[in-house]
Amino acid sequence: MGMSSEWTISGVPVTVKRSVRRRTVALQVKPGEVTIYAPQRVPLRQLQDILQQRRDWVKRHLAQYAARPLAAQACTDGAELTFLGETLTLRLEGDRKKAVRVDNDLLLPADEPERALERWTRAACLTPYTALVTEYAAVLGAADRLGNVRVSATSARWGSCSSRGDIRLHWKLSRAPLDVLHYVALHEAAHLLEMNHSPRYWAHVARVMPGWQTHRRWLREYGQTL
Repeated sequence: MGMSSEWTISGVPVTVKRSVRRRTVALQVKPGEVTIYAPQRVPLRQLQDILQQRRDWVKRHLAQYAARPLAAQACTDGAELTFLGETLTLRLEGDRKKAVRVDNDLLLPADEPERALERWTRAACLTPYTALVTEYAAVLGAADRLGNVRVSATSARWGSCSSRGDIRLHWKLSRAPLDVLHYVALHEAAHLLEMNHSPRYWAHVARVMPGWQTHRRWLREYGQTL
């Protein structure tokens, strides 16, 4: 017997499924789906407490799934792609020359769709990346030190900040959970104040984003899925 609760984690609804034969509570996470399996008589409040204790664990798994679709399915017709927190559906068309977004569909040429997807993503990232970095630079009180914001494709790092204040963010960060993208943008913006990773530097990051460690850990564990 299943019942949908009003609980959500990272925008994903949590479903409670009860069984008279079940003896223990179990939590299952799948792409876009969180399920609690519980004995018939366990009160909802107790289930809510269990869910709260495991919330960070659930969020990490949901984020991992959100970032994985393109790597898992490649550029195939009907595959889903996470882009800046949205879900786009890839559509391959034989006579198309370049990628075009129409609502939540991303139309790609059937010939070399990966190249067209990268070209489209890099162009589509520039404006939101620039707005994000500009906002963090302002919050940090370093707006006057910010140079140009660019989209990078280097495999060596997710972001960089030059001595001239030019900041680059990797285009594949657009597939990451938004919190992770925000962390990298803040990480680089904080270098406008400190060109190092000293305690003073991390104090700037923590002042704006107290939970930054969680996002750095996500990148280390799941960054390869992007």
